[in-house]
Parts: sequence; structure tokens; C-alpha cells
Amino acid sequence: MAGEKLNRKNIFRKLAVFLMILGPGIITGSVDNDAGGITTYSLAGAQYGYGLIWTLIPSFIVLVVIQEMNARMGIVTGKGLADLIRENAGIKITFLIFIGLLLSGIGNTTTEFAGVAGSMEVFGVSKYISVPVVGVLVWLLVVKGTYKIAERIFLIFSVSLLTYVVSAIMGKPAWHEIGAAIIHPRFEVSTKSMAMVIGLVGTTIAPWMQFYMQSSVIEKGLKMQNYNYTLTDIVVGCVITVVVAFFIMVACASTLYPNHIEINAAKDAALSLRPLAGNLASQVFAFGLFIASIFSATILPLATAFFVCEAFGFEAGLDKKWDEAKEFYILYTGILIISAGIIMIPKAPLIPISLWSQVINGILLPVVLVSMMLLINKKKIMGVHVNKKATNIIGWSAVVILIGLSAALLILPLLNR
Repeated sequence: MAGEKLNRKNIFRKLAVFLMILGPGIITGSVDNDAGGITTYSLAGAQYGYGLIWTLIPSFIVLVVIQEMNARMGIVTGKGLADLIRENAGIKITFLIFIGLLLSGIGNTTTEFAGVAGSMEVFGVSKYISVPVVGVLVWLLVVKGTYKIAERIFLIFSVSLLTYVVSAIMGKPAWHEIGAAIIHPRFEVSTKSMAMVIGLVGTTIAPWMQFYMQSSVIEKGLKMQNYNYTLTDIVVGCVITVVVAFFIMVACASTLYPNHIEINAAKDAALSLRPLAGNLASQVFAFGLFIASIFSATILPLATAFFVCEAFGFEAGLDKKWDEAKEFYILYTGILIISAGIIMIPKAPLIPISLWSQVINGILLPVVLVSMMLLINKKKIMGVHVNKKATNIIGWSAVVILIGLSAALLILPLLNR
């Protein structure tokens, strides 16, 4: 009897510790399914049916490995990835990397506001109302709120993304065809399909995630004794990322692809689902897009401001007041204003911005991964916590494959493929 009570106490204690640590992995993974991601997954499903679902499996494995490395580096060093890159690569290389990442961050945030505008238009709300209102609310949450309040709201948003499971099931997918597409993957080699694969990888494993994950682990004050709980948080976050991506692709592949319906944005997917899967499926899809867009419109400029300030030695963090981290908050505010402003321009080229921001992510990712792999294998930085052989094999394999895909994207147009 005493033994049972002791076991129960241990279980509750472990659960309590996990709930306290819960956040960085799940939030980082969930934000990955942003408006740009939803658009890319929707386009993949509408254009290729179930044909590219298999890409989620290797993406999941690499995502878990990369996020674990980020968390471990943050816990061991107490420094953000941008800090470590600057200290070890020098200011010139850091400047070049972060100019590209800053432009990518603005493009990604613009995509989030496009998602806010598009999803609300499904419900009859003009972008000239939805975008400014959401922009102000997001700014207030970050600038006037605290990390704990923001984190709780972000976790609620993460759960809301599971609405895509409902939307996909209402499309009555052919599960046997999905299984066949995963077990026997096929890949058509062309510029268009290559750009789509890079876009899928770029949105599933985005460069900004590595910086945000490491910064949030530090902000939460996690230590190596919390490592197992942190790893669980990361795995759960990666599972959510891939499950949501899977069901978005399934929703569009089972309805739009067989009916040869072309879409240009996630909003088009929501509208196209209405006559095929019913009004509720359309509204659920649009609601998921709205939640994901607000969520990511908060996190993406936040992550960009974090890593740019870290890279150049400025104070950064939600636990600091405006006067303590002026550059951080000014940069965050500027990214929001520029991104929301682009969406307010009539006939702005939102689709090219959305898709190519994901492709830029896919091209930038190898640069960030190479930096990470070199840093985490330095005993001077990591001590006994350097990478094990299996982690290095997966990490370097991901780098080689991504560089190969990026090179193919540049070469194939010259071959007229």
C-alpha cells in the first residue's frame, strides 16, 4: 500500500515537472504549421494528391534530431544560437547569414498576415479590419505581456490546430491510397516538383525554429537535469507538427486533387472545400488558418528579433522591459508594421511571397544546419555533451540532401525540366 502511494507520488511529481517544462518544443513545432506552411501543404495536396505525403516521414526524423540539438546547446551553454555563431564565425559571416534570415523573417510574417486576411474573408471580414486589429493585439501581447502569459496562450493555440484533423476526415480520404503512397513513394523530377519538395522541407524544418527553440529553452531557465522532460516536449511538438501537416495535405488531396481544382492560397483551399466536403469543413479549415496565422504572426517576428539582437549583441527577451531591450522591441514592432503594411497594399503579390518565403527557408536551412553541426561538435563549447555518432549521421545527411535539393532547383531550369 505504501509502495503504491509512493509510486503515485512519483508519477504526479514527474507530471508536474513535465507540465512546468512543457512549452518550447510544442510551441516551436506548432508554429511551424503557419499560414505559409498551410499554403504549401495545401498546394502539395491539391497538385500532387497523396504523392508527397511520404516527405513528412524523413522531415519528422530530422526535425526531432535538430530540435534536440538546439535544446541541448541552449541548456549546456546558456547562449542562443545566434550568439554562438557570432562568437565562433565572426561578425562578417554573421552579418551575411542574418541579412538573409531577416528578409526571410519579414517574408514569413507577411505570409501570416495574408493568412489572417484570407481566413477572415471566408467569414466575410475585410482585410482592412482584420489585419490592423490582429496586428495591434499581437503587439500588445508581446510588448505588454509576460513570457508566462504568452506561453499559455501559445499552448492553447497549439491545441486549436488539431481542427485540421476534422476538416480532413470530412473530406472522406482514401486511406488505402494514402498507405500505398507512403509505402511506395514516387517522385517526379522537375523544377516545379523540386521547388515543392524544398518548400515542404523548408516549412517543416524552418531556419527560424532553430533560433527560437534555443532562445526559449534559455528563457525558461532549463537545466540538464530537465533534459528527459525537454526531449519529451520536443517529440510531442514534432508529432503535432507532422500530424497537422499530414491532415492538411490529406484534406486537399482527397477533395481538390481528384476534381482538378487549382488553388493559389490556403484561403482558396478553404473556399474550394465548401461544395466538396460541406460548409462546416470549409469553416473549420478557415478557422485553423486564422488561429495558425495569429499564432505565427506573434512568434515569427519575435524569433527574428531574438536572433538578430543576439547576433549583434543587443539585449533581447520577453522578460525585459522596453527600456532594457529597446532594439529588440523596436525591431519586433518594425517587422510587424512592414509585414502588415504589405498586406494592406491592394493587389500585393501574396502568393509568390508565401511560396518563395518557404523556398528561401529551404535554401537558408543548410547554412544554419552547418553552423549548428560545427558548434555542437566542439568540446570547447559542449564539453561531454557533444553529438553522438548517430546524431551526426542524421544531421550531416540532412545537410547534404538539402544542399543537393537546392542545387537541383538552380540547375533544372537550365536543363528545361
